[in-house]
Amino acid sequence: MALIVQKYGGTSVGSVERIQTVAKKIKAFKDSGNQLVVSVSAMSGETNRMAALARVIQDTPSLREMDVLLTTGEQVTISLLSMALQQLGCDAISYTGSQVRITTDSEHGKARIKSIDDHRIRDSLDEGKVVVVAGFQGTDEEGNITTLGRGGSDTTAVALAAALGADECQIYTDVEGVYTTDPRIEPNARKMNTVSYEEMLEMASLGSKVLQIRSVEFASKYKVPLRVLSSLVDNPVGTLITSEENIMEQALISGIAHNKDEAKLSLIGVPDEPGIAFKILKPISVANIEVDMIVQSVSAREGLTNFAFTVHRNDFVGASNILDHLRKELGAMAVQSDDKVVKVSLVGIGMRSHAGIAAKMFEVLHGENINIQMISTSEIKISVVIDEKYLELAVRSLHSAFELDKE
Repeated sequence: MALIVQKYGGTSVGSVERIQTVAKKIKAFKDSGNQLVVSVSAMSGETNRMAALARVIQDTPSLREMDVLLTTGEQVTISLLSMALQQLGCDAISYTGSQVRITTDSEHGKARIKSIDDHRIRDSLDEGKVVVVAGFQGTDEEGNITTLGRGGSDTTAVALAAALGADECQIYTDVEGVYTTDPRIEPNARKMNTVSYEEMLEMASLGSKVLQIRSVEFASKYKVPLRVLSSLVDNPVGTLITSEENIMEQALISGIAHNKDEAKLSLIGVPDEPGIAFKILKPISVANIEVDMIVQSVSAREGLTNFAFTVHRNDFVGASNILDHLRKELGAMAVQSDDKVVKVSLVGIGMRSHAGIAAKMFEVLHGENINIQMISTSEIKISVVIDEKYLELAVRSLHSAFELDKE
């Protein structure tokens, strides 16, 4: 008998019919002799609908009250799914985050899980029930309802699997697994059978929207075997995310990630002196703007340097205003800004033992006459910033050059 934790997202439970379909899948797993704990999201669109209602009432809604409001979406889903299972003759019981005692810190809207009391779940499993738990939510030490942020149901599922010592955590989505790149850009993208935690973390941080980063971090920390599969197909295999040592064949490059939410800013001709990076980035940090890639280069004029960095496009205007102020304060020559750039990244644990990956990447982009504006590397990743109009060409060219369409 295996203990499996499953998570179904908003699209998978987006209607009564889909909830009934999910119930049949869960019953089939239960009938095969497995113990099942299921975490679900709110029905597709429900969280956005409730957030819109709140903004009609209050221009800047209270974070605490927003958490109380938004968690009702999952409460609807767990009760409907439990009813659907019971209708099929499968004994099931639903629990909210507070009933399970998923304890979090007090950061409303982006709380982090501190502990899970698994006794109630284990008792229900021992009684032969399928346990349906509301994702995305918990309570702090004072009993206040909290939410884990968008995509938090993934984190709930992985945390439950870790607490219960589950054999596998299955994340059901509307895609069939993790692909070598976005199939909407490259039709020859291939679904991977396995990928390491480390690679998945890089891909998630670089723009892949398959899994929430925190859920992968949790899985990696507690060595929870994590599988991504589709709830919309029969007998899915999906992609297993596991530790590096469990992967038999380590590909040179596992995938190509991209992020369209990039913006680049440069402060041209600032004094080349100790502390200049701090003087530029301190006000950016105070404004709670996260910086991604950074490049400092020598200016054409002696004693001066150029300082460039990227931010999320949502922070582009705010960061630009800060640099305009710094230009006068630091005596810089100019501010250059561009919100029409993207980041393209190669990811693969195979890079550790192979030289020449970066050179080949740059050669491919040069062959397509694509200019590289910034470069960032790590042990298993190479990222470049390019003009957004070349995104699809870059991804397709690199995918072909590294033969990612082949097993």
